[in-house]
Amino acid sequence: MKWHRCSKFYITYRMKEGGRPLSVSAFILTMVPLYLMALIGFTARKMNILSSNANPVITQLMLYMTLPALILFSLNTTFSIELLVDLTWLVAMSVFVMTLSIAVGAWLRKRAELPDGQKSVYESLIVFGNQGFIGFAVCFMLMGQQGVVYVTLFNIFYLILIWSYGIYLFTRHETTVDCRRLFLNPGILATLVGLAMLFLPFSWPDMLLRTFEDVGKMTVPLSMILIGSLLADTRVADFKYYSRNLYIWTASLMKLLILPLSLLVFLFLQVPEHLLLIAMLTAGMPSATTTTVYAHRFGADAVFASYGVIHSTILCMLTIPLLYSLLQWVIT
Repeated sequence: MKWHRCSKFYITYRMKEGGRPLSVSAFILTMVPLYLMALIGFTARKMNILSSNANPVITQLMLYMTLPALILFSLNTTFSIELLVDLTWLVAMSVFVMTLSIAVGAWLRKRAELPDGQKSVYESLIVFGNQGFIGFAVCFMLMGQQGVVYVTLFNIFYLILIWSYGIYLFTRHETTVDCRRLFLNPGILATLVGLAMLFLPFSWPDMLLRTFEDVGKMTVPLSMILIGSLLADTRVADFKYYSRNLYIWTASLMKLLILPLSLLVFLFLQVPEHLLLIAMLTAGMPSATTTTVYAHRFGADAVFASYGVIHSTILCMLTIPLLYSLLQWVIT
């Protein structure tokens, strides 16, 4: 039997204290376990418990197993008019912020005095965030399964773009987008199957659903351990060099703060506050590691991409609580 929770009750339970919105300090405390998980990954890599080949293995494990399982488990909910309204708001906000990101990224790329191998990377760092891994982890810690449902719905448009426009940024002068790559990837397939099950009158068998739950919940610690391991592989000298690059700072600030804050215009449309919170936090995730993968594959500057991702990942430890506090300040 499918589970169903009224959004208002669930948000009240997870996000409120004494009838007031969760305080910034309480939110930061909620984030502390994520930072500790990243520290575990950092320490394990420095001590060589995780080998140099661990990062791609963990990435593949999450991409093809744990994240699809988490999506399938979380979307095992009952369809309702309230859920349809939430879906409409989330998709609208996703389309808005992604379209704005594409426009801003293209404009900044044209103005950038960068080598050709870095221009596509620069644009991708601005447009695409780590919404699939860190985004799920943050929202799961904040709102549990309901948070994963919201992030999944918000990411539908993002997933389509990163597997189409994301590849186009690196191949615009060479080839067309492979439609099979667009639809035959784990994130899209799991989302489509989960949404189909949402409308069907039956659910997954209990044994299979428990498997989805157990495997899917590994996504949160694995994603943060991966982040810590990636940071441990950073050479201090190279990081100092790239930290002086104005374009990396511009990409990070655009991705982490300026573009997510554009979603505040939805306050004038009376969007539910908990949906706006999910949208802003998810849109404010650090630059996607997919940018580095694409740079490697299509001959762009992969080192520039790696340090752009790492730079925004470090800064997000400050900007995610800042986004939350800014939203609380605006709505109170």
